[in-house]
Amino acid sequence: MEDDPAQRRAAPSPPASTAGAVPADGAIDRLLTIMARLRDPVGGCPWDLEQSFATIAPHTIEEAYEVADAIERADMADLRDELGDLLLQVVFHARMAEEAGQFGFGDVAAAIADKLVRRHPHVFGDATVVDAADQTDAWEAQKKRERAAKAHHGVLDGLTSGLPATTRAQKMGNRVARVGFDWPDPNRLLDKVQEELDEVRAEVNADAPTARLMDEVGDLMFTCVQLARKLEVDAESALRHTNAKFERRFRHLEARLAESDRAAEDATLEEMEALWQQAKGVVG
Repeated sequence: MEDDPAQRRAAPSPPASTAGAVPADGAIDRLLTIMARLRDPVGGCPWDLEQSFATIAPHTIEEAYEVADAIERADMADLRDELGDLLLQVVFHARMAEEAGQFGFGDVAAAIADKLVRRHPHVFGDATVVDAADQTDAWEAQKKRERAAKAHHGVLDGLTSGLPATTRAQKMGNRVARVGFDWPDPNRLLDKVQEELDEVRAEVNADAPTARLMDEVGDLMFTCVQLARKLEVDAESALRHTNAKFERRFRHLEARLAESDRAAEDATLEEMEALWQQAKGVVG
């Protein structure tokens, strides 16, 4: 049988290994063996044996955030370690599923490999895309077909409820925008932000109960996320960046106070505000 070029594209050769890198196959096999030993009812680790999908899930989420933190700090050594911790979560879940007769790590790897090939027909098939934006449209169209095959017919169907609130709000905005439910431009969204801010102010001045304040503050935050989306800014990343900036500046404030053997609680608000303004000038 003649060699099919499409088959060659669907099974590309792996890229050359980085100099000094540990071969992936052997390392994965070793990790899977270690995980099986930890979960062995005879001689395994008592803590690992007590775990379930539900008890491990919070660790999985935490490890993903630690990966993002290492990336933000551009710490490659830490990123390597955190990626390992995240990989352990995948291996742990897969091992528990295998013990339950559901699926194993190989099935997980095969499923994502199949999905990548399916969603990149311009690389592994005969489709063509013009640019990254064109590929994004093709990717979303394929995801829509996959959701339909799983009986997910609504625009928001299949959107994970466990995502961070800002991430989920931005994804919701992206979904509905594709069917035309969106503000026409950022300036209209800025007007909407002001409108929501005015509504929060009105509730504050009316001494509204917490439930009303939560509702209005939520509307304001949701609209700010949509503004970020419209400006092509990832809201979650933007807030993480600002959190880190706030932390650096407040630590600078504390360090200046410590020079005179004082803590933040010993300073007046006016003193802290002056040091904060100073920090803004010297700390990025």
